[in-house]
Amino acid sequence: MKTKIVPIEMPADCNIIFGMTHFIKTVEDLYETMIGISSTAEFGIGFCEASGPCLIRSDGNSEELVRLAEEAVFAIACGHSFIIYMRNAYPINFLPRIKMIPEICRIFCATANPVQVIIGETVQGRGVLGVIDGFMPKGIETAEDKKKRHKFLRDIGYKR
Repeated sequence: MKTKIVPIEMPADCNIIFGMTHFIKTVEDLYETMIGISSTAEFGIGFCEASGPCLIRSDGNSEELVRLAEEAVFAIACGHSFIIYMRNAYPINFLPRIKMIPEICRIFCATANPVQVIIGETVQGRGVLGVIDGFMPKGIETAEDKKKRHKFLRDIGYKR
């Protein structure tokens, strides 16, 4: 088995959701879920088809983000993996509904951080071994850091 690291291109104003599914209808179900949750979110979906014609399937409402999603899953090229690039939106608002789609098997990450996908490759194909999401911790938070975290969450409206 060979291993490979695939970096995911991450525009500064975007978040991604990267996961695994099991069926071609995922692209349409993800599209319907995204549109059903937000009318202001821009997004692009890319999906690796792992049987039949084995094509990269895609959809979305932003040509730029669809292109990024297609390129990302084509570089990853693992089973029925998918990626959603989103702008003007946050994964936290979409994850519960996405996880409820029957064919979704796993979410590897949902982030705005730099991402690297660790891939294993055999003669049959490729699989996701893991994901590097962001950077290593630099220390343990202090009392002052806790205050800043508390304030930040309230400033952006996630806590009261």
